[in-house]
Amino acid sequence: MLILDFSSQSISELLKTPTNAIWQHSIMEFLEEFHTQNQLIVKSSGSTGIPKKFTFSKELFLKSAEMTAEFLKLKKGNSALLCLPIQYIAGKMMLVRAYTLGLKLYCIEPKLHINSDENYDFAAMTPLQAEHSQLFLPKVQKLILGGMPIGVELHEKLCAFPTEIYETFGMTETLSHIALKRISREITAFETLTNCTISINDKQCLVIDSPFSENPLQTNDVVECIDSKHFIWKGRYDNVINSGGIKLFPEEIEKNLLPFVTKPFYISSQKHTTLGQEVVLVIESSEAIDWNLHNIIPKNVLSKFEFPKKLIVQKEFNRTQSGKIIREKF
Repeated sequence: MLILDFSSQSISELLKTPTNAIWQHSIMEFLEEFHTQNQLIVKSSGSTGIPKKFTFSKELFLKSAEMTAEFLKLKKGNSALLCLPIQYIAGKMMLVRAYTLGLKLYCIEPKLHINSDENYDFAAMTPLQAEHSQLFLPKVQKLILGGMPIGVELHEKLCAFPTEIYETFGMTETLSHIALKRISREITAFETLTNCTISINDKQCLVIDSPFSENPLQTNDVVECIDSKHFIWKGRYDNVINSGGIKLFPEEIEKNLLPFVTKPFYISSQKHTTLGQEVVLVIESSEAIDWNLHNIIPKNVLSKFEFPKKLIVQKEFNRTQSGKIIREKF
C-alpha cells in the first residue's frame, strides 16, 4: 500500500515517498507531473472508438475536484482509496481530489477484487470491482462507480448496502463525471454538478454545458431530459438498432435480460432485408451453446422487436484495457 497524506504533508515531502512497485511509481510520476505542469494530457479508454488524447489546464482539474467535493460534501482530512489505474482519467482524478482537498489517500494495486483492513470516507471503483468486492463495500462511507453502466442485478445488490453509493456519468472530455445518481430503488435520474447544465439535440442526445469545454459538448448518449440539471440515460446513439423504423436501445434490452442470461453477453444487430436491422444476442462462451431463447426469456420481458432473432456465440469478447466490452455489429 502507498499512503499519501495530503492533509498533513507538503507536496515536496510526498514526492519523496519511496515506491517499490511499478503501479506505485506511476502514481508518483503523475503526482509530480500534476504539481509541476500547467497543462496535462489525458487519454480516453477507447470503449466508444479509437482512444483519443485531450489537453486540459491544471485549473480545470482543480475545478472538477472542487465540484465533486461540493456535491459529496468531502472535507479536508477525509480518507480516500485509490484502487483504479492511474493511466486513465478516473484514477487521475482520485489523486487530484486528494491533492486539491487535502485528503489522506490510500493507494492499492488496481485489481478486480478489492480488500483492505482500513475504513474509508470516500472511494471510486468500477462496477466490476464492486461486484467482486462486496465484502469490502461496507468499509466505505461514500462510493462512486463509473466506467460502464450498472446492471440490474448489481444495482439491486447495492441498494442493500449502508454505503452511500453513486453511479457517475461522464467521460474523459469532461474530466470524469459531470453528473451523479444515488443508487436506490427510487432515484432514476442523474443530477449534474454545480456549473454543469444539460439539454438535448434533435437526435435526443445529451448536450453538456460545463467549464471543461468552451462550447457545449455534443454527446452520443441518448437521454430523457427532465430539466437543465436532471436526465435519465437510455443508451448510446451509435448502438441504437433501427428495426422496421422502431428505435431499440441495446442497453435497455440488456437490463431486462440480465436475470435470465447466465453468461457474459451484449445485444447487437444484424442486417435484415426488410426491417433494415434486427436484434441478435451475443454470448461469450468457450463451449458450444444451443439455447432456445423462447425457453430462456419469459414472455412479456421483451417486445417482439426487442426479442433476439439469433444467438451468436464468441469464445472471447474484445475488451478495452479498462474492461469494457467492445461491441460488434453483424
